[in-house]
Amino acid sequence: MSAPSAAAGHGTHRHHIISPWVYLAVFLALVVGTILTVWVAFHNFGVWNKPIALGIATIKATLVVLYFMHVRYSSRLTALVILVSLLMLATLLGFTATDYLTRGNKRTFYTENAPFPGSNEAHKATGGH
Repeated sequence: MSAPSAAAGHGTHRHHIISPWVYLAVFLALVVGTILTVWVAFHNFGVWNKPIALGIATIKATLVVLYFMHVRYSSRLTALVILVSLLMLATLLGFTATDYLTRGNKRTFYTENAPFPGSNEAHKATGGH
C-alpha cells in the first residue's frame, strides 16, 4: 500500500512539538490567574472589580486557546477564524450594549420596592395601561 500523495488532497502537516515545560509554565500561570481572581473577588476595587476580573479571565482564556488548543502553532486560517469569531462576538455585545444604554428609565429595574408585574400596584404605576 502506498503513502497518500499531496495531489490527492493529503498535504504534509508539520506538528509542532511543545515541551512539557511550556505546558507546566502555562498551567502555573493559569493557577496564579485563578488565585488572583479569587483574591480580587474578596477585595473592593469599586467599579474596577468587574474589569479586573474580566481582564484576568481574558488572559487565562488566551493562554488556553494559544497553548492547549495549539492555535499558536496553527495555520493563518485558524487564526483568521478565531479573529472573525471574536469580531462577531464584539459586534453582538456592542449592539446589545447600544440597545441597553439607549433605553429610558433603567432605574426601575433596580428598585427594591418595584411592583410585581401583573399586580394592582404595577397597573397603577403605569397609569392604568
